[in-house]
This record gives sequence, C-alpha cells and structure tokens, in this order.
Amino acid sequence: MQIIDKSDGYHVFKTVGSSSDAEEINRLVKKAEHILYTHNGEQIVLPLETKEDRVVKAFLGRLSNAQIHTMGPELILGTLFDRLGFNVIKEELFRHIVVARLAYPVSKIKTIDYLYRYQGITIEKDFIYRFLDKLNDRYKDIVERVAFEYTKNVLGTITVAFYDMTTLYFESEDEDDLRKIGFSKDGKFQNPQIMLGLLVGENGFPIGYDIFEGNTFEGHTLLPVIEKMCQKYAFGKPVIVADAALLSKENIKCLANEGYQFILGARIKNESVELKKQILAKAKDISDQEGFDITRKDGTRLIITFSKQRYKKDAHNRERGIAKLRQRIKSGRLTKDSINNRGYNKFLILDGDVTVAIDEERIKEDGFWDGLKGFITNTTLPIETVVSNYRHLWQIEKAFRISKTDLRIRPVYHYRKKRIEAHICIAFVAYTIYKELERLLQQRKITFSPKRAVELTHTMYQLEYELSESAPRERLLLKMDQEQQELYNAVFS
Repeated sequence: MQIIDKSDGYHVFKTVGSSSDAEEINRLVKKAEHILYTHNGEQIVLPLETKEDRVVKAFLGRLSNAQIHTMGPELILGTLFDRLGFNVIKEELFRHIVVARLAYPVSKIKTIDYLYRYQGITIEKDFIYRFLDKLNDRYKDIVERVAFEYTKNVLGTITVAFYDMTTLYFESEDEDDLRKIGFSKDGKFQNPQIMLGLLVGENGFPIGYDIFEGNTFEGHTLLPVIEKMCQKYAFGKPVIVADAALLSKENIKCLANEGYQFILGARIKNESVELKKQILAKAKDISDQEGFDITRKDGTRLIITFSKQRYKKDAHNRERGIAKLRQRIKSGRLTKDSINNRGYNKFLILDGDVTVAIDEERIKEDGFWDGLKGFITNTTLPIETVVSNYRHLWQIEKAFRISKTDLRIRPVYHYRKKRIEAHICIAFVAYTIYKELERLLQQRKITFSPKRAVELTHTMYQLEYELSESAPRERLLLKMDQEQQELYNAVFS
C-alpha cells in the first residue's frame, strides 16, 4: 500500500506496507489516514499516537464510576435553596431532605439511598427519624418567614391572598389525636386524614400554612390561618379570596368584624326564596360574560355572572346524570333505602312506600340556573375585578396539585404527629423552591415545565479527578445538552 503525492507530478510519497490479509489491510488503511501532507510547504508524517494522546488515554483509563457524580439536583435546586434564604437553617440534613423531595420525591427511607448514591453520604434511618421529631418545632416559623419574605420580594405589596383547604390521607386505619376520619377530598373515606390549609399570594406564591385534625370543618380554619399570618408578618389586611366551601354566616361575620375585605364563592341556590326570585328575574336580561349585583340583607354584595360555556356544561352534566338515574330506576337497582339527597338524587320523589320516580318539574326549574355563577363580597370593586380575582383561585388548586403529584406529599406513611408536621414542612419548602424555578423559567421564556427541569437535573454530572497522585482533587462539570444549558443559564445568569 502506497501514498501517492500529486502536488508536483506523480510520485510515491510513502510506502505504508503490503498484505493479503483483510484485517491487516484495514489496519494499513487506518495508518495511512494518519499521514498529513503539508506543513510549511513540506511533506511530513505524524506518528499514529502522540505523547499527549497517550497521556489522555492513560488518564481516562484510570477513571471509575465513583468519580462521576449526579450534580444536577444540588447544583440547581440546592442553589435555589440557598438563594431563597433557607440556608439560614444550618442543618445539612434539612437541605438534603428538601432537595431529595424535589428531585426524587420518595419516602424518607429512600432518601437514605439517594444520599448514599448521589451525595456519598451514609446515614442511619433512626438518625433521620430523630431529626424529623425536632424539625417542625425548631424550623417551621423560620421556614414560613423565609417563604413569606420571598413572596413579598416577588410580588411587592401583598394586596390579595388566596386560601383553600385540602385533605391528606394516611395508609393506615388507626385514628389518633391528629389523624381523623372525615370528609375526604381524595375519596379516601375509610382512611384517617389531616386537613392542610394553605395561604398564597397572586400566582400561587406561598405565604403560610397550618395543619388541622382530620375531622375539622374547613369553614372553621379560614380566620385562624389568616389572622395568624397577618399578625405574624404585619403585612396589613389583604382581600381574602376563598371558594364556596369556606362560605358561612359565621365566616362572613368574623371577617367583616376583623376589618377584612373578602371575595367568596357563593351557593346561589341556597339563598332565600325572595333573593332567588330576584336573581332569576335579573338573569333573563344578561348576555354572555355579563353580570349584575344584588345587596344582601347582611350588607354584602351578591354578584351574579352568566357564561354560555358554563350554560352548556351545566345542561350537559345534568342530562348525563339524569340519564344514569333513569337507567337505575328502570333496572330496579334504585330503591327507597338507597336514596340520599346528594347529587342528582335530589330530582327523585317517592310515591307511596315503594315507587321511585323522576321529578320532571324540578329538573325544569334547575335548568333556570344553568350558566349562572355567584360571588359574595364586601368590597366596592367592579364586577369584572371581583370575578378576575376569584378566577385566580385556581393557583392554589395548582399548588395542591403540584404538592400531591410532583412532590408526592400524599399518601403520608408517618404516624407520629411530629413526623407528620415535619413532612408537611419539608413539602412547603420544596413547593417554594418549585415556584421560584417556575418563575425563572417563565422569565427566560423557556417552554419546558418545572417538572421537566427537575428531570433534567438527574443527568447533570460532575467529574472528580486528580492529575497525579500528588495533585489536589479537582472537579469538572461535564458538558450539558441544550435543555440542560438553558436551565443552567436561567438559574445562574
């Protein structure tokens, strides 16, 4: 095999070798490919492997899996933990548990595996449990204050606060002083639960939270949480927005007596007969997205709006429910003993002792309310502003959804009160960091979600190496892909 030079005539530049063996021919071809032709006008031949090549190969040959670490969760989420101010808590374990809750939302026992595999930290299960037993008493106030200061910095003045309540169930059938069987929003009516009340500002930025016994009436939690937070942080008295589940005469009276303005979802079908007649009379004259208000006897405003989209949805849901009801009656599966007044059963009437029938007149009357939505407020805000503020209540529903899915706050496997409180505290910190991550992504107009961002951290690696036995250990963040680089830039630039 020869290399021919055509630069000045035609002559053999170098003979590489000869062979009739296919493998040897292949080797000779590769050898020829390493030959360069021009350097300062002279023809040269480079060696197949330089000294530098051999050094690099030797270095790479010494590397082991133990020198490559997943750095992303600590790099991205740990940085946000510090930046928000949670590093005021000097317990390193607190930091690790919070980052693990975000990156790998699993049980505290699984956190031990995370710490060993990704942080090189060995820790005993009992040590984590002892830490959880003291966490809430020591750090809840600090955690809430850090989160509140963060929210205040992001929003500026907190003029509107959104409150809602959810239930968290336990994988246990045993009740105690905190875990009680009650009305479950998760549909886990046989499982003990606790009530979690969450107060957030606009866009779902956290203000504070509290925990209540599982059988607490959620209407009784509204004022205690709001008063506690407002007094604790002295941030004035924002307009309180809450859904119809928090609506009661007692809550309205207490909020008004304490000087709070509020916007609450209304149950307009539960109003007095006289007021309902006024509502239906005025509703005949409004079009899509229009509204009106009526002053109630207690001085509050009842605002009614109409939506064609809601009208179609209400009618469709009722027709579907009634169709199922008719089928159950026809099949004989619906008897007097199985009737309750929930859902579409309200349209049933009993004739004598055994006959169950549909109340057609009541169905017709129910249709008059299709498309109507009510709000109760003591503000003087325009109807459009009241409705707009109430619609932002979905942000707190999103907060619960994030906590229950992305952060897997439920189900709860702890049974001791202090550990349950610690579990919620950790999730609250994780949610605050999640919101900051979401804000940074939106600020940079990055299209992937915070959940996707967290997943990207799983494959951000760092290499630890020593150039020689006497050289100090060095660290190198390995090259990232495009999405990872976007995430890195969003956090660090």
